[in-house]
Formats: sequence, structure tokens, C-alpha cells
Amino acid sequence: MNVSLTNVDSVNAILKIEVEKNDYQEKVDQALKNFRRKANVPGFRPGTVPVGMVKKMYGKSILAEEVNKLVGENLYKYITENKLNVLGEPLTNEEKQQPIDFATEGNFEFFFDLGFAPEIKLELSKKDKVEYYKISVDEELVDQQIASFRANYGKYESVDGEAKDTDMLKGIVRELDENKQPKEDGIVVEDGVLMASYMKNEEEKAKFAGVKKGDIVIINPAKAYDGNEAEIASFLHLQKEEVESIAPEFSFEVLDITRYEEAEMNQELFDKIFGEGVVTTEADFRAKVKENIAQQLEPDSDYKFLLDAKKMLESKAGELQFPDAFLKRWLMVTGKDRTEESLETDYPKIIEDLKFHLIKEEIAKTAEIKIDENELKAAAIASTRAQFAQYGMANLPDDILENYAMETLKKEDQRRNLVDRVMEQKIIGYLKSTLGLKEKSVTLDEFKKFFEPAEAESAE
Repeated sequence: MNVSLTNVDSVNAILKIEVEKNDYQEKVDQALKNFRRKANVPGFRPGTVPVGMVKKMYGKSILAEEVNKLVGENLYKYITENKLNVLGEPLTNEEKQQPIDFATEGNFEFFFDLGFAPEIKLELSKKDKVEYYKISVDEELVDQQIASFRANYGKYESVDGEAKDTDMLKGIVRELDENKQPKEDGIVVEDGVLMASYMKNEEEKAKFAGVKKGDIVIINPAKAYDGNEAEIASFLHLQKEEVESIAPEFSFEVLDITRYEEAEMNQELFDKIFGEGVVTTEADFRAKVKENIAQQLEPDSDYKFLLDAKKMLESKAGELQFPDAFLKRWLMVTGKDRTEESLETDYPKIIEDLKFHLIKEEIAKTAEIKIDENELKAAAIASTRAQFAQYGMANLPDDILENYAMETLKKEDQRRNLVDRVMEQKIIGYLKSTLGLKEKSVTLDEFKKFFEPAEAESAE
């Protein structure tokens, strides 16, 4: 077998694979023997079908399968051994490739188009200046975060006195007749629950202003919930289709009033947020909250830094030549719903993204950045911890976090996303240590303004 490469230009080449009969003969003969042992041909027991008959019936397809397998193996072997930085996948050359006739055993020629990534050279130093916007954490941000913690870790408690519209009322709901008396065999809900603030109708909502335990209020569910059958059915413990036949009015006897009380600023809250005994005073708690916010905002600063560094890196990389015709052809072949019109529209953005991807690959190569399994596991655990924290579930045991993280790593798409994320974080770290950073302190509101024009344009 002979494999040869002919360069068309700096980013395009044609790979020729010449397959001779002795390259595949042994594999084809063995495949025929294996097939003969399993072939189910009327009039013959398995394993007794004459070789000539098997070859006549299935030889062409077996030959095609073995030759194509051999070509594929040697194609990628050549690319790997010669360290060719190809883009996309090899495509059959439409001009040189002749139809292959597998009806007869002989020599075959295969021609493939290859597209290469352009060569990128970057020389980076502290002389290359990039602004780094560090988001300052003011007391207002700390107050907002603490308020969120107190709200998330609060609890409902039974209260005496007059109810507020945000209180939860528990009581007995009874269907009324036209005389506003409990309807015989009418609907009765012993464990009724409502919150006046959820009602759509202001008149109905006002009926519950200042109610106390023992008060009885007459309510029109249809008006209170603006005819929403799902909400009415939920309130009365009915099926949606039963709502049409109910009486217009019901009584609600208030048995209990519960109010959501925010968590107090005490050791119990400190321990729930940061773990037992990590902080013991309100001042330390605020300082720890401030530190955590700063850590949470750092990836935003890093993201902005990478966007700004991208402009400088692309400028240093210069104008790059891409195998455009090859890439467009490959994108059409692999894009399920792609059309020639949509490709022409999308192609500039595809090349822009590809250019920066190649630049990051070059940086990773130059800096010898690698990712080991422990780093990937740590990233998965950190991601899992952040996800649970969004739901107010901080300080989960390490074994639970690890189990969730390991399940994440078993999913190929999530694992690939984590690899990309960790690689980008390492590239950012390398750039921060290599380039000349011009650090600037900005407020969160000032930082958000950097992204407002882009958001406005995308909205248009």
C-alpha cells in the first residue's frame, strides 16, 4: 500500500491511497471463511456452503467492506503519524476519484481532499497590554447577598393578630348556597390554604385585609383567581373539569395564620451558609460574604479580559488563510439542516470562532497546558457545588457532591464542556501571567455597561 500527499497550497492538499491486491487479499479470504461458517443458504448446513458460492453471492460486498476499512485505517494513520493539523474530516476528491468497481479483485486508488489549519505564531510578553476590570464589592452588594441568605433560610411560623396579605392562611372552605349558608352536600375542604397576595382581583383580596383567627370570609373563587380553572381547582381540591359546576361563593374560616420570617443574623445562619464554626461574628460573616462575592465575580472579570485579549491576539496572529472551499463543502456535508444560503450567512462567524479556537490551541501548545483527571474531577465538583448553591443548598457533604460530579463526568457532552471550560480557565491564567495587565477597579453597574451594546444589537 502506498500513501502520498500532494500539497495544492499552504492549506489544501490531496491524499492518494493506492491499494494493491496483496494488501487486502488475506483479510478478504478470512472474512469469506468467517461468513461461510455462519451463512444460512437453503439446501446447505451452516459451514458447508461452497466457498465459490459464498464468494459469488457476497464477495463483492465483503471486498468493498474490507478495502474501505483498510483505506480508513491508513488514512487516519497517515494523518496521525505525520501530525497533520487538519480541519474537519477528509472528503473524497470529486475530480480525481474514479468510480470503484469491486466486482473484480485488483488494485484500487482513492483520492481525498484535506484542509489544513493555518500556521499561527504568537510572541507574547508583558509589553502586550490588556485591561483587566476587577469588580469592586461594595456594602450594597454584601447587603443584597445577606438579604438573599436570610430570605432563603427563613421559615413559616404561626402568628396571632391581624394577617398581612403575604401571610399564608389555613382554614376550612365551604361551598355556599344562594342564602350564603353552607350548601347541603356541598364542597368542603378541611385543609384549605390561600395567600391573598396571589389573588388577581383587588376586591376579593381586600376581604382578607387584617383578618384574624376565627374570622369567616366569603370569597368568590372565580373572581379571586380571574377565572383561572387550574388555580380554582387547586384551591378547592377539584379536577379542572369540575370547576364549571361549583357555586359562585364559598366561605373561608381562618384557623391559622403563618408568616414567613427571615432567618436571624445569628450563629445558626452563619453555620448554614459557611459550615459549623467557620465564622462566629457578624463582622466576620460580612467579610466572608464579601470574599465569596469577589470570587464569584472573578470569572466575569476573566471573561471580559479574554474578550479584550482576543482582539490583541487576533491582531498579532495577522491575516490567516483558510481552506474556504473545502470548509464550506465539509460544513454542507455535515450540517443536517444547513443550506447554501444559510452557510454564506453563517460562514464569517464560523471562521471568526475557528480563528480564535486555533489561537487558543496554539497558546495551550506553547504553554504546554494539559488537563489531568483530578483537575477535571475538581472542576466537576465545583460546578456541582455552584448549581446546588443556586437553590440555597450550600455545604452539602463532600461525598454527595463527588457522586453527582462523577455522574456528570460519565456523560460525554457534559464531560466535553467541562474539558473546554477548564482549558479556557488555564489559558486565561496563562495570559494573565504572561501579558501586561492594566488593572482597573469598577463597580458592578459599570461592568454591566460593557455588555449592554452587544445585548442591544443581538436583540435587534
